[in-house]
Order: sequence, then C-alpha cells, then structure tokens
Amino acid sequence: MISANLSATFYLISGILFILALRGLSSPETSRQGNFFGIVGMFIAVIVTFLSIGNFSNAFIYVLLFLIIGGAIGAFIAFKIPMTAMPELVAGFHSLVGLAAVFVAISAFLNPSAFNLGSIGNIKIASLIEMSIGAAVGAITFSGSIIAFLKLRGIMSGAPITFKGQHFLNLFLGIAILILIYSLCRSQSSNLFWTVIVISFLVGVLLIIPIGGADMPVVISMLNSYSGWAAAGIGFTLENTALIITGALVGSSGAILSYIMCKSMNRSFFNVILGGFGGDSLNAKDNKQKDKKPVKSGNAEDAAFLMKNASSVIIVPGYGMAVAQAQHALREMVDKLKKNDIKVSYAIHPVAGRMPGHMNVLLAEANVPYDEVFELEDINNDFANSDVAFVIGANDVTNPVAKTDPQSPIFGMPVLDVEKCKSVLFVKRSLSPGYAGVDNELFYKDNTLMLFADAKKMTEDIVKNLD
Repeated sequence: MISANLSATFYLISGILFILALRGLSSPETSRQGNFFGIVGMFIAVIVTFLSIGNFSNAFIYVLLFLIIGGAIGAFIAFKIPMTAMPELVAGFHSLVGLAAVFVAISAFLNPSAFNLGSIGNIKIASLIEMSIGAAVGAITFSGSIIAFLKLRGIMSGAPITFKGQHFLNLFLGIAILILIYSLCRSQSSNLFWTVIVISFLVGVLLIIPIGGADMPVVISMLNSYSGWAAAGIGFTLENTALIITGALVGSSGAILSYIMCKSMNRSFFNVILGGFGGDSLNAKDNKQKDKKPVKSGNAEDAAFLMKNASSVIIVPGYGMAVAQAQHALREMVDKLKKNDIKVSYAIHPVAGRMPGHMNVLLAEANVPYDEVFELEDINNDFANSDVAFVIGANDVTNPVAKTDPQSPIFGMPVLDVEKCKSVLFVKRSLSPGYAGVDNELFYKDNTLMLFADAKKMTEDIVKNLD
C-alpha cells in the first residue's frame, strides 16, 4: 500500500497533466498532445488509487473486474459511434458521471465507517454536507443529461416543453433541496437523504425540458460543468485529491465554455436556462407564406460553374454535413478549387452542429488545414467581398432573421453574414426549418441557389463537374 504523502504527490502530478491537457485541447494544433497528457494523467491517477486501497488482495479483483467491464463497453462505443452521434454520446457519458456521484454518496451515507466519516446517524457534518451536495448535483446531472440525450437523439422533441409556473416550481424545488440538506445535517434522517436525491432527479428533468434545439450546444457544456462539480463534491467525501482536482477542472472549464458560448450567441446564461429558446416557431400561417415564396434551385453542374468562375469561396459547414459524412468529399472539392487558384476558407459558427467544436473535429478528421478554418468574428466581414458561399447543412447559424425579426426565437443570436456574398449555394435536402424550428430567410434570397440533395452526394457530383 502506497503512503498518503506519496499518493498525494502523484495525484498532484495527475492534476498538472490534466491542466496541460485542457491547455492542449484549446487549440486544434495541440489537441493530440492535450489528449496524450490527459491519458497519462488518468493512468497515473488510476494506478495510485489501486495502490492506495487497503486490504488490496480482496478489493483488487472486484475493482479490476468492473474496470475491465466498463473499459470494454466504453471502447466498444468509441469505436462504433459515428461523429454525427457524438453530441448525444457526450450527454450520455455525462449522465453516467452524475449517476456515479449519486452511488458514491449513497454508499458513504449507508456505510460511513468504510469511508472514515463516522458511523450511521453520527456522520461528520462537513462530510454530510459534501455528500448531500454531490448527490444532488449528480442526480440533476444524470436526469438532465438523459433528457438532453433523448432530445439530441430525436426520441424526444427538440422543441421546448413549458407550462405555466414552471420557473417558480424550479425555484421552489431548489430552495426545498437546500432546506432538506440543512434538516438532514441536523437529524441525519435517511428519509430526508432519499428525498433530496428524488427531488434532484426531478429538477434535472425540469431544467432541461424547456430548453430548445438551438441551445443544445450550451446545454452540453453546462451539463459537463455539472458533472465536474458533482465529482468534486464526492472527491471531498472520499478525501481523494485527484477527484477534487479533476472535478474542479471539469466544472470550471465547462462553466467558462458555457459562458463563452452564451456570449457568442448574445444571450445570458440565465436566458438559456429560463428561456425556451429554439422551439417550433412555424405555425400554419407561416407554412402557407413559405409555400408562396420563390425559391431558385440548381444542380451540381450549376454549382461547379459558379465556383470555377469565382476568385474566392467560403465554406460554411453544419450538422447536415455531419449527418451525410461529407467532410472528405468536401475536402476533395476544395483541393480542386485550389488547383484553379481559387481562395478557399471555412467559416465556423460557435454553435454549429450540436456540441462545441463539432465542425472543427469533423474538418480535422478530413485533414483540413487549421489555418483555413476561421471562427465567426474572424471571417464575418469577408462574406461581403467573396464570390461564393457554399453552405453545406448549416441552417440556424446562417439565418438572417436573427438580425431582423424581434419576434423570432433566435433574434439577437450572431449569425454568419452569408447573404452578403455575391452567390450563395445552399446544400439541403428540403426547405424544412433547422433544429431551432425557424424558417431560414436565406433560402428565398435572390442570390441563393438551393441544391436539394444529400450533402455528400451533391458534393461528390460537384467534384466530378469541376474536372
């Protein structure tokens, strides 16, 4: 068994490696190195935890067994999951982190002596507070992540689910949890402990159901933050330095990312949580008006002609590209354009796709050079001076209505100024609204040519016509 001082030292080294991992993941160029640091840090933490177990021979078999089972399931999922399903996978994994925090808290409450927390009915007050908060946040994370998973998977509608008095109910339940934790610390009643967990599960559901599709990337990063704080709270209960450090890093980084994304969308964090943004805004009247609007459609030959005669092209990828797995065909198309001395760049909206960095990962998978990929604030002014914008599956993030219609649920969200290009080529299967449920005015602009087809098929056909 390793000494406490030595284990603390190795946990500190793990923490440093985790910080370096986050630093590396802040840029595509250093992301592989960041992943490596994270793997090494976690490997050290797991080994030290093994060596810190008392009565090692008895515990080793059980811990190793469940580690192998969990690792095998995780590896299988990682190999099989397509990039399009990555957002719901992340939401699903967040739910498991929250559930793990709940299980550890339950174990500590039912058998406090095993954790050196006292005895049943006489648990240390500080530990009781820590495990109660950890269990509450963990339960909220679990149920909230399940709802996010169901929405992203399409099992549940992406539209906001709201009802009268919803916010007051959430506030009441939040205050009730705090009062119950206070009462639990005074009485150490098991009934109160279980009540805290049950109410927290309910709060998780109520927090996420009113959040609509366009805010899902923020929800993912927010739940990531919750899972970190849940782990940190349980880390205090277990007196595990690595868990405290890791949880705090995940919690703070997730909170910072949520803030950055909200700022990029010109929305406050409380607007996202309390608002029902991203719902189905089209009613029957809207649909009738949409049917009367003129739409110009073309084919791959038309698109190839426009791009061959352009001096600059801006690619705007979105979730449609991810669904069709069109990133490799897109890269091939761009390579042909470059051979004709056409300047090509990529424009990425902060919430393109359904999780932060979704489009960046897909483009990196296709070996798109990092210096050709630009964020919204860096490229938005270039649209007015570009000949062609090639929008491949990006809907809500290109919708001009966000700048013109105060009644729109996406009003105020910064969008890519695609409509300012001389010509816009929009690849989409139909005129259906995006994930936010809002009709895209860009479809009906005079300079827009709709390319109705599967994104990958259309891109491949354009490549053929570029020869």
